[in-house]
Amino acid sequence: MKSTKMFMLIIAVFLLVFLVSDKAAYAMHITEGILPSEWAVTWFAVSIPFLGIGIYHVKRKKREMHSYLPLVGMLGAAVFVFSCFPVPVVALNGMATSHPCGTGMSAILLGPFVSVLIAGIALLIQALFLAHGGLTTLGGNIFSMGILGSFSGFFAFKITRRCGMPLFWCGFFAGVISDLFTYLGTSIELGLLVINNGGSFFRATAEIFGVFMMTSQGVLCIVEGVVVGFILVFIEKRRPDILVQLGMIKKNAKPV
Repeated sequence: MKSTKMFMLIIAVFLLVFLVSDKAAYAMHITEGILPSEWAVTWFAVSIPFLGIGIYHVKRKKREMHSYLPLVGMLGAAVFVFSCFPVPVVALNGMATSHPCGTGMSAILLGPFVSVLIAGIALLIQALFLAHGGLTTLGGNIFSMGILGSFSGFFAFKITRRCGMPLFWCGFFAGVISDLFTYLGTSIELGLLVINNGGSFFRATAEIFGVFMMTSQGVLCIVEGVVVGFILVFIEKRRPDILVQLGMIKKNAKPV
């Protein structure tokens, strides 16, 4: 119980930084009406199979690990709240905003497919009740934050673990890479919109991604990397059994 309270305190402190740093109300993710119908359908078609596999993994894993569903719920809440606080990117004229994601952390602890499912649910609730993002752009937002964010963070963690790096730095690079790929995905989706107008896709994508990195996301990805690293170290010290059950570590240690 004590370790759970400390974990939630870390999340609360992290969120408070963004609450006090930006009080204006802005739409976040890719906003409603930005994507033409053909692209909206395309991103939904890409995202739906990942969501289906995520549901399958949850059903299978909950039979193997009794505490799995509470863990999914807690990480789902963390991803939802992490991505609820937008930082406006003025240079994009309201097309999208910058924000922490949390999918790197959820992908590490639950696997990338379940992380995609969590991101999809969080994005749907935000679109329905908070006017953050949109329903027509939901598939695109799931692709960038859910699919690219989760899988890039997951593989970054696995690669750094294989290289023998300490757990903190594995979490750090997973958080950073997850953020970078999330906004690379958003930049690609927005960059594709210039093709019909005769614009350069690569130039538009590079410019949008550069705006994200130079304004707010360059700092946010570092902050999120640090937070993810500290959370993993905290769990390893207080509840290593969770990491053992998830297959992240191979030692049968007791909580400190």
